[in-house]
Formats: sequence, structure tokens, C-alpha cells
Amino acid sequence: MLAAILNFFLPGLGYIVAGQRNPLGFLWLAGVIGLTIVEFGIRESEPGLYWLMFGSVLVMNTAFAIDAYRGTKAAD
Repeated sequence: MLAAILNFFLPGLGYIVAGQRNPLGFLWLAGVIGLTIVEFGIRESEPGLYWLMFGSVLVMNTAFAIDAYRGTKAAD
């Protein structure tokens, strides 16, 4: 469950903590940090794009959380 929660808020971190997909986990985490910087950067200048990006990131983070949850359940 911890891996799923971490992956929801910072995709990649849940994999790293669970010891799964470590190389990819670091890459996903780096990508998420970059996306977050862009997301906050466009919040005021492009509000329409901000909400599109926010929704897209929410869907992606949910998918990463589900994947981490399923992956750690399968490993048990």
C-alpha cells in the first residue's frame, strides 16, 4: 500500500521503495519532477492548459499507483 501511495504522489518513488523497476523508477521520478515544474509554470499564464495537464497527470498518477499496488501484491 505504501508503494501505491508514494507512486500516486511521486510516480517512480513507490517502485524504488518497493525495490521494483529501480532504473525506470528513477527515470519516472525525474520526469514527474520536470512535469510538476512545467505544470506550476503554466498555471497562471495558460489556465486552460493547466487544467488539461492537471487532469492528465492525475490519470497517470492513478495508473502508476494501481500498477505499484498490483506489483507488490503479486510479489507477496
